[in-house]
Amino acid sequence: MSQHAVAPVAGATGPINHVPTIPLRELAPWALFFGLLGLLVLFFISADQGAVSIPSGTLIHEWVHDGRHLLGYPCH
Repeated sequence: MSQHAVAPVAGATGPINHVPTIPLRELAPWALFFGLLGLLVLFFISADQGAVSIPSGTLIHEWVHDGRHLLGYPCH
C-alpha cells in the first residue's frame, strides 16, 4: 500500500495520526484461532446432544438449551 500525505484541516492543531496497517501474516494466526473457537462454540450450540459431549451426559445441552431454540435449532 502506498502512503499518502493527508493535508491538515484549517485550524487543526497537533500531529496527524495515521491508521497502521496489519500484515496478513500477523493476522492469520489470530483469525485461525478465533475461527476454530467459533466452530467449537457452534458445535456445542447446534450439534451436541450429549452423545459425543466431552463431559458425559447432557450438561452442555441443558446449558445452551434456550439458546438453541432462539437460534432456530430443534433439539427435541
